[in-house]
Amino acid sequence: MTTMLVDQLRSLPDEALAALLRMRPDLVVPVPSDLAALALRAQSRMSIARVLDGFDRFTLEILDAARLSRAASDGTTSLEAIHTLAAGADRAAVRAAVDRLRARFVLYGPENALSVATGVDEVSSPYPAGLGRPAALLDAPAAELVADPARLRRTVLAAPPQARAVLDRLAAGPPVGTLAGGGEAGSPVRWLVDNALLVAVPSGGFELPREVGLLLRRDTGPLGPLHPAPPAVDATSREPKAADSAGAGQAMDAVRHAESLLLALEAEPAAVLRSGGLGVRELRRLARSAGVDEATAATLLEAAYAAGLTGEAEAHAAPVGRPAPETQVLPTARFDAWRASSIARRWTDLATAWLTMTRQPGLVNQRDERDRPITVLAPEVERSGAPAARRAVLGILAEQKPGIAPSADELLARLDWAAPRRTRGRESAYREVLTEAALLGVTGLGALTAQGRALLADDAAELGHDERAAADPLGTRTPGVSPDDPPSAVAVLDALLPAPVDHFLLQADLSVVVPGPPEPDLAAELEVVAEPESAGGASVYRVTPEAVRHALDTGFAADDLHALFRRRSRTPVPQALTYLIDDVARRHGGLRVGGAGSYLRSDDEALVAEVLADRRLAGLVLRRLAPTVLVTPMASARMLQELREAGYAPVPEDATGATVRGRAKVRRAPARGTGLARLGAAGPVDAIAGVQLTPPRLLGIVEQIRRGDAAARTARRAPAAVRPGNGSGPVAVQTHTQALAVLQQAIRDKALVWVGYVDAHGSTTSRLVRPVSIGAGYLRAEDERTEMLHTFALHRITAAVLD
Repeated sequence: MTTMLVDQLRSLPDEALAALLRMRPDLVVPVPSDLAALALRAQSRMSIARVLDGFDRFTLEILDAARLSRAASDGTTSLEAIHTLAAGADRAAVRAAVDRLRARFVLYGPENALSVATGVDEVSSPYPAGLGRPAALLDAPAAELVADPARLRRTVLAAPPQARAVLDRLAAGPPVGTLAGGGEAGSPVRWLVDNALLVAVPSGGFELPREVGLLLRRDTGPLGPLHPAPPAVDATSREPKAADSAGAGQAMDAVRHAESLLLALEAEPAAVLRSGGLGVRELRRLARSAGVDEATAATLLEAAYAAGLTGEAEAHAAPVGRPAPETQVLPTARFDAWRASSIARRWTDLATAWLTMTRQPGLVNQRDERDRPITVLAPEVERSGAPAARRAVLGILAEQKPGIAPSADELLARLDWAAPRRTRGRESAYREVLTEAALLGVTGLGALTAQGRALLADDAAELGHDERAAADPLGTRTPGVSPDDPPSAVAVLDALLPAPVDHFLLQADLSVVVPGPPEPDLAAELEVVAEPESAGGASVYRVTPEAVRHALDTGFAADDLHALFRRRSRTPVPQALTYLIDDVARRHGGLRVGGAGSYLRSDDEALVAEVLADRRLAGLVLRRLAPTVLVTPMASARMLQELREAGYAPVPEDATGATVRGRAKVRRAPARGTGLARLGAAGPVDAIAGVQLTPPRLLGIVEQIRRGDAAARTARRAPAAVRPGNGSGPVAVQTHTQALAVLQQAIRDKALVWVGYVDAHGSTTSRLVRPVSIGAGYLRAEDERTEMLHTFALHRITAAVLD
């Protein structure tokens, strides 16, 4: 059958062969040497499993029909035989499913002699459509029974009610069961076995012969109930504007909470565990500081890390008596630029990172296989299928009209139809996607929001623009984004959010009301001069003595603060605020701190004496040098911190005695990539090789394979030539079929053989081994020199020569 597949591949035009590689990108990792290698790889177990994972339920049911209708003589089937088994389905739908299977070469050959790729039986259930094996392969009495249809019907009708219930359950599939507790004399199972309706198998169970199952399915059809269309969605309908507004509000909250988490990391970087990730206590601390639950904090931290807003850096020395961690997580330099951008831009960065990151935040705080808690940013959270799961869920939502909000169960039912092999067993992961999408504002009130649709459109358009750029590298035909392209997520969310404001409203109680999202400059000023009390569409701050003192510490003068409040406030500045600023400024700087161990000086001798006698400052080990000067062995930064915590208002000074003002420098992690790997993207992006299979690249690969195939055919007609390898041994110029024949001969003779193969880096090399077995797409061979057993994927083997 491999020869027939090679011949069919060889007859394809270049565009059709490129289309196959586009639909099955794993076939070119690495690029096969010739068409024989391509055919072998296309039927391998792993490649077939990947392609089957993308088929919907109906296509898999039609594939089962092809497997069931294969002729015993040559193992082929026909389109008409498939139609006969799927008689309950529309012929056009069956034909479309067969075309999908043939386009990916899961089925190949002419319509009257279709072959099933060999890897299908290896990765699929041994019971197609839930039917057992033919009676002739199971048991002689059963074969005799099914050979007489009238006798078979009489025996089935004579079955006791309990035995008939067992038959009906097995006929629905799977057709096997166990005899444990059911094989005693007089039991229903024993009656069925004694009457050859069930066959005992060596494993200790029993199996329902295929012919009996087909008889019991006479009402539902040989394949059982078919599912040519996805299940209907009877969903709740929301007002689209209400859903978009709810999502926009949630997007604002997500950005605000993410910023709070990163500011908490800036103030106190989190230590990285030796096993990777942040500890449970660190996550709890960060969540508490941002005012969110731990699950929300985990999702936002993972998205921020994927967006390149946080990173790892070497830790500074810890205080005496406390060991310093090796590395810490803290914001990167990109965080500063991110904070200065608009809310819509910040949200898009976070949402895009979430959509494309290969991380599953829902695993945080669960237990791993060793019963240890999984922590945020830990390696155990890595899941390569996470981007595909998010796109699948959001894709189902995008198929609905705006405002339609399917339930989680309805979404899972649609996903189970669209990709049953990929969905089953991962229901919890898909539910987590819905939770995270609602948290980020991708959905609102259960429906996909306008910004969520734009986010998906941007994700899909990125690939299209890359393809156009690759097809026209000089830019002669694609000068930019087409005017027909949909608006980006940034533009859509900007239109939904309230306009940024550059002012606030001062109240008599010194509260500051910001009637909308503040502009970046205003937000930066409020962060310094006021303390936040509540956030949302209209945020509230409060001016306190501590906030004024903090503003003075960062370099503001009293006149600067007066001017700021007059300029920004649309209401009169309360007299109480003027008095507060002047009072704090008058006391600010009464103590002056400098370095030299460090020292403290003041013209107020009574104040110096008060500090020296303050027991709260005993840890500074202060010592009087003069009535106005104290010194300590501690660093000046620590002295400043402890004095301020004790309620004093010192200021630092430099070596000349001048006051040092300005915002304290903050540490930043080294710049790093955003981590937006397009794994599992909807399109011809190869998740294994990390390369994009654009049309020019695909046609180049096709040309390379055809050149290799032509060389192999020439070598087949001429005597085999042997050329030196890379220093490890000879490598033969031969076809894949010839190499397999040599390996099989070596297994029979237990002989040594030189095996040429392509390693994981794409390099060709060779090794002298003694083959042990060939099976499931792999060669197992022993290296006598190292006494190690090696495994080679057959599709990577380029040649084999007996030693």
